[in-house]
Amino acid sequence: MKVLAAMSGGVDSAVAAARAKDAGHDVVGVHLALSRTPGTLRTGARGCCTVEDALDARRVADLIGIPFYVWDFSERFTEDVVDDFIAEYRAGRTPNPCMRCNERIKFAALLDKALALGFDAVCTGHYATVVADAAGNRELHRAAAWAKDQSYVLGVLTAEQLAHAMFPLGATPSKAEVRAEAEARGFSVAAKPDSHDICFIPDGDTRGWLGEHVGVAPGDIVDRAGAKVGEHLGAHAYTVGQRRGLSLGVPAPDGRPRFVLEVRPADNTVVVGPREALDIVELAGERFSWAGLAPRHPAAGFGCEVQVRAHADPVPAAAALVDGELVVRPDSPISGVAPGQTAVLYSGTRVLGQLTIARTRSAVPAA
Repeated sequence: MKVLAAMSGGVDSAVAAARAKDAGHDVVGVHLALSRTPGTLRTGARGCCTVEDALDARRVADLIGIPFYVWDFSERFTEDVVDDFIAEYRAGRTPNPCMRCNERIKFAALLDKALALGFDAVCTGHYATVVADAAGNRELHRAAAWAKDQSYVLGVLTAEQLAHAMFPLGATPSKAEVRAEAEARGFSVAAKPDSHDICFIPDGDTRGWLGEHVGVAPGDIVDRAGAKVGEHLGAHAYTVGQRRGLSLGVPAPDGRPRFVLEVRPADNTVVVGPREALDIVELAGERFSWAGLAPRHPAAGFGCEVQVRAHADPVPAAAALVDGELVVRPDSPISGVAPGQTAVLYSGTRVLGQLTIARTRSAVPAA
């Protein structure tokens, strides 16, 4: 096949591109320039897709012996990922920018361009596996190395996108094996640290960055009955489940710690309450998609496992499509779920689909 290898400049995408070439595919490497911010040089930056990452990717492409290009996707990235991140926080939700990047950049904008240029597939260094069922339908599954599994952040992929996705690292038992292979191939990125944090916030200060872009407006901290118990300097700085930094002036009647339960941007308030109120017994959202074939009768309900964070344990659940919403009821409560997060549904190792959480229901209703 004619394959476009997305090369971030890290060790995973480097080995993935090399394996695609070894498999006999006609491979072209491309690095996505996602930011024009001067701070995204390696010095002080902890994300991915920096200027130096592009140079690392070019050196690897030269060693593999494949053509290499840098494509400027910075404008699209700003609109679809950065602006979405800001808008979600303004709405009191907790977004996942990596999910949006995979959905709208790597497997929408990039794949669309690749197909338009005659490529058959896009190859990335994600740890996940695409397999075909007996009828040839493509399915997304967890990687062999569950500790490195990235199927959660790929849960937004559709059947059409999976048909053109290639993940050469999916069956690799460990990251150590990938690094050893990179060293054997002479890649300078063999020992390069993994990227972390949000790539467009190079210093890692998410709270400060949001303060600049969302704005800081003081407001009230209230309990579940609406009584004022403190003040905040900006609701964007609070996340569901947070305990530290609340500076509450009125202690709880029972003297127990209180946690952030909700952020309400409409009236700029933060709601706090007891830890047990963080336990969620239902979550739902209208923005959902299926990773391959949808369940045969989703309105009738189906069993699954639900995962609400990239490295969280999956929880057995029942799901159903109800009045345009995908509603999920875990068998046991899940703690600290916030609107804006992504819930990915599994059946064993297979990803069934995902939804952006719009509402939740606590195991402990407010009085």
